[in-house]
Amino acid sequence: MKKFEVYRNIRKRAVIFGLPISLFALIIVSIVVSLMVIIFSFSLGLIVGAVIFNILLYITLIRVANNFRFQPIIKIFPDIISNKRNSGIDYEED
Repeated sequence: MKKFEVYRNIRKRAVIFGLPISLFALIIVSIVVSLMVIIFSFSLGLIVGAVIFNILLYITLIRVANNFRFQPIIKIFPDIISNKRNSGIDYEED
């Protein structure tokens, strides 16, 4: 009987707004810092600059995440799960 491992690394491929978890955390930290700068500074140029910086950072991180994503297509589950002994003879040929 075959033994199948439980897939516990589902968080490695989790995506939020098109970004992996680590890059999403980076964009959230950038947004929080920008909000703090905006709160303590009343300059219109600084507000516009912070918004443009966050948008450019998001676009850059999306491109980086899409270019460096190496996801091999792997079948996790077999086509048939059975307790029968495998005789090695395949009756269905493609």
